[in-house]
Amino acid sequence: MEELELIFLARDGDEAAWEGIMRQHQEVVFRLAYLRLGDPDEAEDAAQETFIRAYQALHRFDTTKPLRPWLLQIALNLVRNRQRSLGRYLAALQRWAQTDPYPDQEIEDVASDRQDSSMLWQAVKRLSQRDQEVIYLRYFLELPIDEAAESLAIPTGTVKSRLHRALKRLELVIESEFPSLQEGRMS
Repeated sequence: MEELELIFLARDGDEAAWEGIMRQHQEVVFRLAYLRLGDPDEAEDAAQETFIRAYQALHRFDTTKPLRPWLLQIALNLVRNRQRSLGRYLAALQRWAQTDPYPDQEIEDVASDRQDSSMLWQAVKRLSQRDQEVIYLRYFLELPIDEAAESLAIPTGTVKSRLHRALKRLELVIESEFPSLQEGRMS
């Protein structure tokens, strides 16, 4: 069944249609929330709340546009609100650091590509929230520029310029703090 049909059925109260929509988009919504929050439980809560809010606002959704960017925009707004309230994001990171007695040992035990992924993740986390979001949407979630623009509620040209600047800043972070990532890229 086409997504547009599912939307119209869901608007009319068809729960199976809404469940089909959720199954289709739950992974990307969760991944975005997890990338921003860094905690799977918080990300799961944000993803669930995204679908609750989307369902409640489904009658206002513009069916001439794709659904995924609209859902991701809702998710981003919820994540931003979560991060602002009570410093949950920092508290989760602090809890993780306190409960993992051997974080360095764990990193040493994984393969080189996993080390690179971890370092890249850390490098991206050094950027501003705005830079992180555009990189997450475009490269981690592999959204096309136009969907990233809709998700962020900005023009495509702005996404391109933000992405360009964010990648330049990421390059500087990698050069100064993670030089081994550069070496791996050049070989």
